[in-house]
Amino acid sequence: MKIGALIENGPMDWQIIQQVNGKTDIYLAGSWASEEESSQLKVFVRIVREDTGAVVIPWQTCEELEERKWKTTIRDVPSGGLYRIESCLTRSDNNAIEWNTRGDMIHHVGVGDLYVIAGQSNSAGYGKDFIFDPPEIGIHLLKNSGKWDLASHPMNESTGTIHEDNREGANPGHSPYLSFARQLKRELGYPIGLVQAALGGSPLSAWNPEEDGILYRNMMNIINSQGNMIKGILWYQGCSDTTEGLSDSYLDRFESMVSHLRGELKDVNLPILTVQLNRMVSPSTEIADRCWGKVREAQRQAANKINKVFVVPSTDCALSDFIHNSSSANLVLGERLAGIALRHIYGRSTGFQAPDLAEARKVDKDRISLIFNHVNNRLYTFEVSADALAISVQDDDGFAQIRSYEIENENTLTITLDRELKGRCQVHGAYEQNPKHAVPIDYASHIPILSFYGVYVLERL
Repeated sequence: MKIGALIENGPMDWQIIQQVNGKTDIYLAGSWASEEESSQLKVFVRIVREDTGAVVIPWQTCEELEERKWKTTIRDVPSGGLYRIESCLTRSDNNAIEWNTRGDMIHHVGVGDLYVIAGQSNSAGYGKDFIFDPPEIGIHLLKNSGKWDLASHPMNESTGTIHEDNREGANPGHSPYLSFARQLKRELGYPIGLVQAALGGSPLSAWNPEEDGILYRNMMNIINSQGNMIKGILWYQGCSDTTEGLSDSYLDRFESMVSHLRGELKDVNLPILTVQLNRMVSPSTEIADRCWGKVREAQRQAANKINKVFVVPSTDCALSDFIHNSSSANLVLGERLAGIALRHIYGRSTGFQAPDLAEARKVDKDRISLIFNHVNNRLYTFEVSADALAISVQDDDGFAQIRSYEIENENTLTITLDRELKGRCQVHGAYEQNPKHAVPIDYASHIPILSFYGVYVLERL
């Protein structure tokens, strides 16, 4: 028969609970069972460190309800863990509480930050090559089964799923986000929880509630199951929108999704950490190149236009097939995302931003200067020839060839063309479906520039 204190409402084993200002409250409720009918029987709960057994929150009495029910809120549980939540049933006059009647326990609970994984296949994770990226205590995952567990790859596998809307059609593989969480846990000193909601091949329309919105609603249901408390969104999506029409409207539709998400969660500053589209190496067309460029430009503009949206590049990443990042590339992307998070969400001095085109200016009839923000040391082009540089210039007469280039003032790339420019000029950088490999980098971080497309060139003043 059941006996003692029974926990029927509370965290799951392995759950990470979102902290606010370094602490959280934990609600518990349940019933109790005993052959003794004494009115002095009461339920007590406490929290201890799981590694040492040291007391974090001492035994506290729970509120009695009718029909042998009870409830309580353990307040101001500090960030950290892993914790064990214990309960017991004892007489209120029992001073030797260590000899109480048994109670249920909840194991491996952490208090830290939760990040939701959203987007398509490179967010779901399809790296298929070998890499050492093991599970780590304190990095936990809310799986598609609706249960918390130790986070491990593949994160979006669908064993026992309760979310049919984001069930993968094939077995996924390695993703960037265990690497991301490991960097945060190491720097912040408390657990990180990951919540998987991505789906390979999904278009932005599935995430925008003003369109189809099916994956948006699925994501919100999952977030709701965690009390609508998260730290941020990890977003990697866009390949499915690299067509005419969809690429033109990507920025507006992405902004719509962000607005709805922040509105529902009542957090206008909810951070959105994004990855600019990687390369795809299958055969391309002029239209495809243009559409990939437009989506990448929309992603770049989103980070400049929308508060608390951040972006990292991926054009330098190796692939495990024609479109999915390799496992080693995912480790790098996880570190880049963590660096951005540590700098802009947590106020740390670590991490680098990608160089971002601030201005393109005509300095002569056949010369243009590209000036970049966020260059920590100097721009570097691997000393490639001009025709190998992943920069393009377009005017009324079409594309002009780059004859030579030079780095000036560490953050300025000045290019000389093979002819005079005619009419309105635009510059593009690493925009194609499969850009040239010589993408300029910041030498201090070796992070490539953010891709850009259709940036108009200013006339020299």
